[in-house]
Amino acid sequence: MKRKHLKLTLAVLMSAALLAGCTAYPAAPAAPAQEAPAEEEAPAEESVEEAAEEEAPAEEAAEEISEEAAEETTEEEASEEEAGAEETEEAAEAASESAASGEGEMRDLTPAELVAEMNTGWNLGNSLDAFDGKGLDTETSWGNPKTTKEMIDTISGRGFNTIRIPVTWGPHMGEAPEYLVDEAWMDRVQEVVDYAIDDGMFVILDTHHEEMWRIPDDAHIEAVSAQHIALWTQIAERFKDYGDHLIFDGLNEPRVKDGPNEWNGGTSEGRACLTRLNQEFVDAVRATGGNNEKRLLLITSFASSAVIQTIGSLKIPEDDHIAVSIHAYTPYGFTYKVDADWALSEWDGSHNYEIDKVIFDLKRIFLDKGIPVLITEYGAQNKDGNDEEVAKWVTHYLEEAKENGIVCVWWDNGCYTDGNEQFAIFNRHDCTWYSEPVVDAIMAVFGK
Repeated sequence: MKRKHLKLTLAVLMSAALLAGCTAYPAAPAAPAQEAPAEEEAPAEESVEEAAEEEAPAEEAAEEISEEAAEETTEEEASEEEAGAEETEEAAEAASESAASGEGEMRDLTPAELVAEMNTGWNLGNSLDAFDGKGLDTETSWGNPKTTKEMIDTISGRGFNTIRIPVTWGPHMGEAPEYLVDEAWMDRVQEVVDYAIDDGMFVILDTHHEEMWRIPDDAHIEAVSAQHIALWTQIAERFKDYGDHLIFDGLNEPRVKDGPNEWNGGTSEGRACLTRLNQEFVDAVRATGGNNEKRLLLITSFASSAVIQTIGSLKIPEDDHIAVSIHAYTPYGFTYKVDADWALSEWDGSHNYEIDKVIFDLKRIFLDKGIPVLITEYGAQNKDGNDEEVAKWVTHYLEEAKENGIVCVWWDNGCYTDGNEQFAIFNRHDCTWYSEPVVDAIMAVFGK
């Protein structure tokens, strides 16, 4: 409308200008011969003066028309600006509603481009992944309070732009062959996912503590595959409209419990079954269509271990949107409480090489081939308040990882001084931080 109005205004002004020109500046008579008397020029001068007198009303008319047009244009522009502002507000509200519902843009980024947007992450451990019971109360059965939006807002507000949400599904699934996930449980998982999506975070959703039924050996693999495919099909269907800030982590620490080399590569049989499960996870998600056709999917090694035996033999599915998930609590003598002479509670840098080796192996086996890596679990237990030492350790760990483009997600199980394995840095009961030195060190690496 603005362009149309301006065209009309210009047309009116041009008409006024032409009217003024015809009155004020008539065609000049032919120049007289040089020998003509000078007094004959007077009438021509008088004609010009008269024309000049007549010009004023025309100019005034043109100015009035121009002012009116300018006022109309200003009013129209103001109206359009108001309309534009309303449209912007409506768009913002729509975007907010879209985020709240999980709908988002799938930008078709490469895995490396998407991972590059992630900085540092935190795990919501020992909550939705608790497996004592079947109902919604299982979320608090391991001592952590029910997850709230305030918790996730606090995590996001501190600078973590990535969150991994471990979920145990097995106890909430029905019988074969459908293996239907309890609707109330799926709704609750989605509610927690939306807390983080609302904050613009990247969310990694997994299947956690499924070892009781997901046994990767020849004796169980057929039944395991059926349930595994059914589970990921249901998860993928529920979240298929979510944008690329939602990432699926196919298997958490897949292994044969108490089997040979449980944490150090397993057996060739177990690794072959894992190859099958990784591929079935990818195929099941892709088959649901929608945004899942391009969603970033994480596959993992046997027990999610970083040992050479398992990462060196990991078969990567042929897919354009794949990355690798690894767990690395390195070195074990520092990150865990161990009763041995090689236990460490102080970090003087003399064991930096153990971290460097893990990063180097991940680089040459995956990163150098264009396959991004996320260390979806890392951390160090609190040992009698050695937070300052953990801060030194995490600084080196994250600096090495960041330099190589590896995203790391701290394992937080909610336990700091009590309970099993004190990995907590965040107090979920009052939304404060157990370990400010460690959090400060994490954020310092990322300039937060």
